[in-house]
Amino acid sequence: MKKGLFICLYGALFTTSFYLYNHGYSDPNVQDAGRLLPAQVKMIKQADGEKELVKTVENANRTGSQLTIAGMQHSQGGQTYYPGAVMIDTKPFHKVIDFQPEKKRITVQSGATWDDIQQYINPYGLAVKVMQSQNIFTVGGSLSVNVHGRDIRNESLIDTVESFRLLKPDGTIVRVSRKENADLFPYVIGGYGLFGIILDVTLSLTEDELYEKRTSELDYSEYSSYFREQVKENPEVKMHLARISVAPSSFLQNMYVTDYIKVESQQRLNDYRKLKGEGIVALPKFFLGMSRYSNWGKDLLWAAQKHYMLEEDGSLESRNNVMRSQTDFMKYESPTRTEILQEYFVPVNEFASYIEDMRELLKKEEEFNLLNITIRYVEQSEQAVLSYAKEDMFALVLLINQGKSKQEVKESEAVIRDMIDVTLNHGGSYYLPYYSFPSKKQLRQAYPLIDTFFEKKREIDPEKRFTNYFYEEYGE
Repeated sequence: MKKGLFICLYGALFTTSFYLYNHGYSDPNVQDAGRLLPAQVKMIKQADGEKELVKTVENANRTGSQLTIAGMQHSQGGQTYYPGAVMIDTKPFHKVIDFQPEKKRITVQSGATWDDIQQYINPYGLAVKVMQSQNIFTVGGSLSVNVHGRDIRNESLIDTVESFRLLKPDGTIVRVSRKENADLFPYVIGGYGLFGIILDVTLSLTEDELYEKRTSELDYSEYSSYFREQVKENPEVKMHLARISVAPSSFLQNMYVTDYIKVESQQRLNDYRKLKGEGIVALPKFFLGMSRYSNWGKDLLWAAQKHYMLEEDGSLESRNNVMRSQTDFMKYESPTRTEILQEYFVPVNEFASYIEDMRELLKKEEEFNLLNITIRYVEQSEQAVLSYAKEDMFALVLLINQGKSKQEVKESEAVIRDMIDVTLNHGGSYYLPYYSFPSKKQLRQAYPLIDTFFEKKREIDPEKRFTNYFYEEYGE
């Protein structure tokens, strides 16, 4: 009798544990890639399918629970969770729903990563138009922040989206495009998960191509004219990136630029089509590690970066592989410190004077540990309500190492607000997926339509079913 009771009890506990493991975890502690906002959510709910997602929203409406939406959680300001809310993990929701190679079109669920898409379309000689420089992110997350990348012939991700289906806060599902429910299109893309759950997305694709890498050094003062004359005016240059030195010996002076030029004959494309994985990470990880703790380490890293890129000058690479940058070497674990991103957009013609003002500011901030600045180009695109590129811009992505204590966070906030002021003074803007350092005044100057955005949020979601730290900080 006792044995039978024990087996029943064990079976019940096992079944309950298995269900919770697969469907949700009660009261877990979560944090995003920034690791500055740990929070206890009500539950993590796995996106097990469309019907389950509808039930989740219906249950939230019945119980009054709030919902947040998470992918890879590389937004660093709590945009994917909130204390006491149900966090929906979209990663299991990653199927390819439809693929029409002849029409260069694919439909995927929102939890699919760019790697999932690349693996699927690469055998057909197709490639993505716009995505981040890494392929680890979910498509739904990328839409929610309206990403951009190395491609200079397309604008932001919104320009490649044909349509998507949205599970709204009231539990209904609508298709959204430039013709259907068009009023939602520019709000949901770049909407940070505040208007509902993006279920699936239809994207337009392009041909995979073979590029030749061309890398050269130049001074920061030459960059704008170089880009206009040698890059933008040359239709064969398809992708572009640059880096500017943060090493003390050449701080915000020396640069290198890399252009990806379509080769005249594409006959050798098949030789380079195999998708690359992560390469050897020990050496770049070592150099990056040294740069975190010393000025000589920053000089060493800059010299190594330049040497590697110049050594690769003239090499060939497929479009799909250009969009598969290594990330493993950047992984960083520390109990007291973390690494955050900032991204600033500045008009092309303002670049030189902007860099001079930033140099003057940052040279006074000896404790501000800036590790890297990568530069990309973003063409003017005002389709999204929260557009960050109101004209042709350079996007500067800053990697910053900082402490996690309240005092250290406060010190970083002061420097970052000063940098944002410099950016705004040059007619620029800043990217929103990061920690909420900017003031509300800075937000409104960078995004003049932010109040319109929040008004639309309240119209679509009057019960505030979907929320996150960003909305609670700025939208209330």
